[in-house]
Amino acid sequence: MLMKKSHEMPTREAALPGRPDPVRTDEVHYVTGRPLKGPHPEGFETAIFGMGCFWGVERVFWQLPGVWVTAAGYSGGYTPNPTYEETCTGLTGHAEVVQVVFNPHEISYAELLKTFWENHDPTQGMRQGNDLGTTYRSALYYLNDAQKAEAEASRDAYQAALSKAGQGGITTEIAPAGPFYFAEDYHQAYLAKNPGGYCGIGGTGVTCPIGVGVDA
Repeated sequence: MLMKKSHEMPTREAALPGRPDPVRTDEVHYVTGRPLKGPHPEGFETAIFGMGCFWGVERVFWQLPGVWVTAAGYSGGYTPNPTYEETCTGLTGHAEVVQVVFNPHEISYAELLKTFWENHDPTQGMRQGNDLGTTYRSALYYLNDAQKAEAEASRDAYQAALSKAGQGGITTEIAPAGPFYFAEDYHQAYLAKNPGGYCGIGGTGVTCPIGVGVDA
């Protein structure tokens, strides 16, 4: 039962109960050595992205200049402190996501959004490639009104580019960020620990027009 993939979001009442304590995770990032849970430098900001399997997603972001630290986790659902096996059922409501802590003086939220749109297919609903289920949905969880406005504007700009290229409608969930739960230690920086591991990252091939003349 625990490995059955769900394509429908559960209700809060039907969600798994979870637990009061967090699951065990890494204290510092395997690649950078920086603390996953902080403290982070003053003035740094946080973003949360869901693009399918978080293994490949995290690597995309930790390689960007200006990104301080990344962490794989679960967000967008109901179950407190879920395990990986629980999220895979779809009965927690969570998506696999990556939390990105970044220096806004070195990389902007808009640049992170461009990376988000171009490195997965946001038109697939409750899946990403061969990964099926609600945990693999495309999601942007914003932490303030400015992020919300930028996320929505970027979605509209990318939809125009996708439509021009003859591709489908964006299904990305854009919602306020709720609790972020760190995934288990073995998921953190997974592709650095396992260089030959699975990476499901793949974009549409359509350039996101952020920074390249959106109104052109």
